[in-house]
Amino acid sequence: MLKVLTVCGNGLGSSFACQMAVEGVLKKLGVECKLDHDSVSSAAGVARNYDMIVAAENFQKQIDNFNTGKPCVYLHRLVDKKEIEEKLTPVLKEMGLI
Repeated sequence: MLKVLTVCGNGLGSSFACQMAVEGVLKKLGVECKLDHDSVSSAAGVARNYDMIVAAENFQKQIDNFNTGKPCVYLHRLVDKKEIEEKLTPVLKEMGLI
């Protein structure tokens, strides 16, 4: 089961909306998953518990500094399912999940 963390500034609204959109795309692709959401400041401490991080592009520098070694997907529009699918698909293929 793929464990995904969606991240935003405060870990409330936009990360939760992103979580729901990502979950919909993963189910469409047939990937069994568990998702959570959190703030970018808390993500550094919990990122190791997840297989992938999904966040807005503006948090890329901060998240890359976590050095998790986990795949990170950065989105321009957090709830755009087309963008989510386009960016997740190659990562999921590389992970051998699709």
